[in-house]
Amino acid sequence: MSARYNGLGVSPGTAVGPVARVHGPTLPARDDVPVDVDTESARAAESLDAVADELEALADRAGASGAVLVRQARMTRDPSLVALVTQYVRTGRAAPRAAWEGFGAYRDMRESDPLRGAPDAAELDDVRDRVVARLLGEPPPGIPDPGAPYVLVARDLSPALTASLDASRVLALVTERGGPTSHTAVLAKALGIPAVVGCPGVASLATGQTVAVDGSAGVVTADPDRELVGAMTRRPASPDREATGPGRTQDGRPVPLLAAVGGKGEVEDALAAGAEGVGVFRTEFCFLERTEPPTVAEQAAAYREVFDAFAGRPVTVRTLDVGADKPVSFVRLGEQANPALGVRGLRVARRHPQLLADQLAAIARATRESNADVRVMAPMVATTAEAAWFATRAHEAGVQTTGVMVEVPAAALRAADLLQVVDFVSIGCNDLQQYTFATDREDGELADLLDPWQPAFLDLVATVLRAGAVAGRAVTVCGEAASDPLLAAVLVGLGAAGLSMSPRSIPVVRAGLARVTSQQCAEAAAAAVFAEGPEEGRARVADLLSA
Repeated sequence: MSARYNGLGVSPGTAVGPVARVHGPTLPARDDVPVDVDTESARAAESLDAVADELEALADRAGASGAVLVRQARMTRDPSLVALVTQYVRTGRAAPRAAWEGFGAYRDMRESDPLRGAPDAAELDDVRDRVVARLLGEPPPGIPDPGAPYVLVARDLSPALTASLDASRVLALVTERGGPTSHTAVLAKALGIPAVVGCPGVASLATGQTVAVDGSAGVVTADPDRELVGAMTRRPASPDREATGPGRTQDGRPVPLLAAVGGKGEVEDALAAGAEGVGVFRTEFCFLERTEPPTVAEQAAAYREVFDAFAGRPVTVRTLDVGADKPVSFVRLGEQANPALGVRGLRVARRHPQLLADQLAAIARATRESNADVRVMAPMVATTAEAAWFATRAHEAGVQTTGVMVEVPAAALRAADLLQVVDFVSIGCNDLQQYTFATDREDGELADLLDPWQPAFLDLVATVLRAGAVAGRAVTVCGEAASDPLLAAVLVGLGAAGLSMSPRSIPVVRAGLARVTSQQCAEAAAAAVFAEGPEEGRARVADLLSA
């Protein structure tokens, strides 16, 4: 008999295949065999350092999505963790057991520290397993190769493991925990792997058991019947062939489809997807994994490569967004009780004004030397005063067009005021969702609150879009919400003038918009906003647009 599991579809597509699971190291044995303290301490230190190097290499591969991997690497190099592991060696534990217990003590220490707070459990466990596996001579945490493509099923999945997945071997990704805007979900979408997260019960699926995964509907079916397998394996025509060219509705309303990119490495995918420009150029790639800030010349050269690739097209640059889950070693922010609500984004410039001054100078220089239509916006702006301050600094540096990201409810509510002091605003859905519902985007237990179909979230989006319409300014919606083909129609109906998303999502969103009219988008927007909840809104819009 088939069994059905319902979760959150976070990366579209369907797949059918056998289950494979993440493997971890064997719990090191505890015995009374004497150990050489110096030798075991050196082994433990070497393993910690090597794992940190591995995580940094994975961060390079992940590009702009690798900030969480950088955080894991820094955690691995934390002197407090190293000291705890060494302390357990001195009590007579061999290096593997000392590392295992040292990580447990580190978790307890952090949980009792009101300033630093507890580390993410999945991230810490992933680092521990990598260190212990290395000491035991076992493979690092990962998937044993079953000899054929597989569906990866796990209770949770660390960003490090997600970043290391081979998209040619992994048919789909399913996790019991996780939210729609978690870093793992974002990485899965960037890799083009169908994914369902927050799916209770799937941890009980057996290795080798056949499952069917629908990454759009958020449904996982164990032991699917022939009819379902046949339906999923009969691939529809490629969205690239169904709709090409600029984004538009069926009746011709233009909806520019823009790419979110984090450096030169993601430009090729954006161009191949037919991106009409860059909606969010994330500049953190220039700053991560450095011990000192990049120079103005280094930044200008890096930005110029992206600008030149989109000559004649709009490129919206987001200034440095560090802090919270995206630390850089040379930015000293001190310990914060709640970093997500502390000094991050534009607020970092309060303490480090030269960072912003140099970046704006570099952007202005690269703009003068290119033919792209460059616009610059600041992240984490909450007040009109902050927006005006940023605009003044940018104009002084030679930047012509300035804007801000609306990621804080206060900014959404006063968007009309913001548009009096800047040229444009863009809605950053991922952060706006978590701040609206006071819910960590990584918290799978509360994933339902981070559903972008939540009517309250759509109310805030509509508020910003109305302010843009009154001011005569086009507003772009950025983030995971824009990459949902069904929700994209709702956003257009609410007044979005453009959508920015991961490059792999552009073809399917283009195809979806090409099948609906402007009037249908308006009706879909009303149905979603006035729904009782996200499930009702999604169902009502699906019915409307399929009629």
